[in-house]
This record gives sequence, structure tokens and C-alpha cells, in this order.
Amino acid sequence: MTFEITILGCGAATPTLKHNASSQVVNIHDKLFLMDCGEGTQIQLRKYKIKFQRIQHIFISHLHGDHYLGLVGLISSLHLLGRKNDLHIYGPSELKEIIELNLRVSQTYLDYFIHYHAVNFESKEKIFEDHSLEIHSFPLKHRIPCVGYLFAEKPKQIKIRKEYINRYSLQPSEIIALKNGQSITTPKNIVVTPQEVCDAPEKSKSYAYCSDTMYWETLIPSIQGVDLLYHESTFLESEKERAKHTFHSTAAQAATIALKAGVGKLLLGHYSSRYAEEEEFVNEASVIFPNCDFSTEGKIIQV
Repeated sequence: MTFEITILGCGAATPTLKHNASSQVVNIHDKLFLMDCGEGTQIQLRKYKIKFQRIQHIFISHLHGDHYLGLVGLISSLHLLGRKNDLHIYGPSELKEIIELNLRVSQTYLDYFIHYHAVNFESKEKIFEDHSLEIHSFPLKHRIPCVGYLFAEKPKQIKIRKEYINRYSLQPSEIIALKNGQSITTPKNIVVTPQEVCDAPEKSKSYAYCSDTMYWETLIPSIQGVDLLYHESTFLESEKERAKHTFHSTAAQAATIALKAGVGKLLLGHYSSRYAEEEEFVNEASVIFPNCDFSTEGKIIQV
């Protein structure tokens, strides 16, 4: 099953010729979720051939412009492209006012409905659930209220090997019972157990997105043990005091959080424009947490 992250933008503060402002697409089981929507996000969606209309849910971490200034333009383009399906937007409560003001003064009347979901900046909270996935928001420590987002697959069912379905002529109700861990008895009086015919379920996967935050160990319980952690690394350790003053993190601090949270892999991003090479961030972080990688536009990371 698909579980991958496409980087649309990973720069901090202002777009540059090298990096766009923050945005990612999370593809889980072919459902697309947009993480932040910095300036130019819709151009990046076109560049990497991601269909706008497949995005049903947008998650905004906070109201610094490099994380949401592309949102009104994307909403307008969805309208111009003929969208009819509802759109769900998660983030600070003020987003509703910001978007509706822009639509009103431009006399833009959408042909689809927007559902606004205000996030909790004080504690972790489940904000989305379907049959296979849960999404939680959790607080980060930034200069203004900010949240991260956790995507976690639900436990997967065991799978029955096909040869046993044919051998015992298993019916749908019997297959369901076996998947639920129950033994069944066939019409020929043969007892079939889950241990005999089933493979162990695939491991459920998880991804945490920590957009803008200073070094803050309080967030560790919210991301404990995730398979992939995106954690901002705006600065290198030489600018540690600058990071603290601006409520950002260094690559070394991101790696320390990853180590203490016991995550599988660390993905670095949100780079200050003062740095020329992303490898500098990996070099610093990998001393503390070896399994790390850097974000760059167009990169696809498998979870």
C-alpha cells in the first residue's frame, strides 16, 4: 500500500530560486493530504504532476506566511478548475476569517463547500479518522501558536493465503471470521484455524510532520516511535542562539529529538536561505542520528 511524502517546498521564510516555501503532499493508500501551503504551492503541484482535485484535506501548521500564503490562490484555482467536492481545511481558527475575507472582496463565489476544522494548540487531539488511518494534531513550540501533525495507519488485519481459500472453498463469512482470529469448521467438518492459513499482518506505518518549532522535548511523546519524522532544521549549530531567539531548531537539535523519540528515520527541512547545500544539515545531524535525509523539491520519500 502506498505511503509516501512528496516535497513541494522546504525553504524557510521567503521563497528563493532554490527552495519554495513549505509544502508537502502525503499520499496514503492513494488519498492525498496537503501539508502547509506556502507561496507557489499550486505551481509545484503542477510541476510534479499532482492533480489538484484529488486533494480533499489541507493541514496548516500555523499562520506565518511561508506556511499558508499559497492557500487562497489554490482555493481559487480549485474553483476555476470546476471543483464540486467539499474541501476540508485544518489549522488555526483564524484561517476561516482570512479565506472568507479574500473571497468576499474579490467577489469569488465557490462552487464547492469548505469545512474549517480548528486545531487544539494545547494538547494532542485526533482530528481525522477513516477505516485505515488516524490523524492527530499536537502542539509545537514556536513564536506563535503552531501544531504538528501525526499520520498513523490503524492495525492491519491478518491475510489469508489464497491457496487455503481454494483448498477449503472458504466463503466470505468464513474468511472474515478467520481474519478476526476465529477458527471455523467447514461443511466437511474440518477445523481451520487462523494460525494454519493466515500470514501475519503488515506493520502499520506512521509519519509525523513538525513544521516550525524550537528544540522542545515536550513534543516527544506525540511522535514516539514513528517510522518517519519531518522536523524543521532552519539553522546549523553555529547559529544555535539565532535558532533559540527565533523559536527554530538546528539540524543537531532535530537529530536529538529524533534520537530521544526513537523514530525510524529523520527528514530535515525548512532551511534558512543563508545555507547553500542541504548536505551540511545531514552532516551535522547524522553524527547524532545516522538515519537521516534532507528534503528538496520533488523528492519522494517512502515510509
